[in-house]
Amino acid sequence: MEYDKDNVDEMTLALLDLGTTEDKRGARAWKTFDGDTMDRLREKGFISDPKRAAKSVALGEEGQRRSEELLKKDFT
Repeated sequence: MEYDKDNVDEMTLALLDLGTTEDKRGARAWKTFDGDTMDRLREKGFISDPKRAAKSVALGEEGQRRSEELLKKDFT
């Protein structure tokens, strides 16, 4: 099945906001999404390297802002 990968990336980024927590290092989210999608989000600069051993990824300022924006836009 063909699908719009950019749209999948946006929806995944929005859903990352649901599991985001803040600590002294910044915003982090669990990385339980499709590996290819997570790789594309990293390439776009929204998250840290999802292939690291940690079970979460760091969201950069732009990733955190955009994830909150997309969650509100698409799910409220």
